[in-house]
Amino acid sequence: MRINEQIRIRQVRVIDEHGEQLGVMLTEQAFGLARGRGLDLVEVSPTAAPPVCRITDYGRLKYEQAKKDRDARKKQKNWELREVKLRPKIETHDYEVKVRMAERLLMDGGKVKVTIMFRGREITYTSFGRRLLDRVAEDLTPIALIEREPRLEGKNMFMIFAPRPVPSGPPKYTSMKAAAEAAKTGLPESADASLHDEHDDEEDNDQAFAETEGEEDA
Repeated sequence: MRINEQIRIRQVRVIDEHGEQLGVMLTEQAFGLARGRGLDLVEVSPTAAPPVCRITDYGRLKYEQAKKDRDARKKQKNWELREVKLRPKIETHDYEVKVRMAERLLMDGGKVKVTIMFRGREITYTSFGRRLLDRVAEDLTPIALIEREPRLEGKNMFMIFAPRPVPSGPPKYTSMKAAAEAAKTGLPESADASLHDEHDDEEDNDQAFAETEGEEDA
């Protein structure tokens, strides 16, 4: 948005700080009026003829717009469906990395699709995949609700989770990692988590991405 001296068109339609229409006037006159009230002249509809400007506090307007954008993004996240992929015979450490990733996606407000990918003759042992999904569901219970029960599609079995409106407890593996890091450093758990969380997120995401790429190539 252009404001004050940045508005170079000859005349504009003006709305005051109370929402009242002041009509069309010279831009210089509108700017002087805004300045006299200790406010800004903000171009809010540049494509109108003439452009529409509002007399307002530009800083407050930016803050309110940023708040609306954040709220819109938050609502949009609630509809995002992110996928976490696992193999039926996944190792314990890799399992914890994947479930921790699911926890963070859920805590960010998104839904998570957990997919078990069967390879070759593994498809004949779908019971392994079902037990693994049941384990994931149990581990995610404090922060997630089951939105869709396990379903088999082709060589994949999946289950969909949605964030729990009010968590019943802390995320299992995220909390375990924070506690382990705190024990190593001797710092209180909350302090240690704040120091290491960002680094750990990047490390886990990089590792999980590499694992997923390897699984898809296989």
